[in-house]
Amino acid sequence: MKLWFKQNLRYIIPGLLLFVVFIFAVSKTATKEEKNTLPVELSGEKTISNKANASSLHGKNGKEIMVDVKGAVVHPGVYKMSTGDRTIHAIHQAGGFLKEADERAVNLAAVLQDEMVIYVPKKGEVQHSTPSEPDATRANESQSAKINVNIATAEELQKITGIGPAKAAAIISYREENGPFQKVEDLLNVTGIGEKSLEKMKDEITIN
Repeated sequence: MKLWFKQNLRYIIPGLLLFVVFIFAVSKTATKEEKNTLPVELSGEKTISNKANASSLHGKNGKEIMVDVKGAVVHPGVYKMSTGDRTIHAIHQAGGFLKEADERAVNLAAVLQDEMVIYVPKKGEVQHSTPSEPDATRANESQSAKINVNIATAEELQKITGIGPAKAAAIISYREENGPFQKVEDLLNVTGIGEKSLEKMKDEITIN
């Protein structure tokens, strides 16, 4: 046996070296494949996560509404949204805030309404009143101060300039027979009310 080993030593040593090199090469290849595989898996997880985040930017599907996004956003304009969506969703649809936008001035959690205007001011900008602020409130109060000739009682109608008991009774009689007034000018059809009378009371009445 020893004799055979000595005689074949010059073949055995190169064979062992080749075997070691082969094992090393296989081990290195396996490690490289594991490294190459890992980023792909992580990339897949990241993609899934991004899709989930994107889908979470939309509220519950509901009735279609239109909102107008103005000011310091990437793409100002009118956007189709759904009932249940919030301001943050509309800002997202408009491309997001510009760098100079004053994000703190906008309530991102507000629920959107049809015909709503979302204005994003720039930092340091003096904000003007919007339809949801005092000017509109005063307009609504002024409107509510008017007397609705479609529902007013005889006593309320007599508070209108030029309307006495007889004309108040005539107004009530007319709307009972013909239905609600469709426009203010329909009052000309009431007995005793002419163009001059209507002109005097026009600012005091409403049909809505």
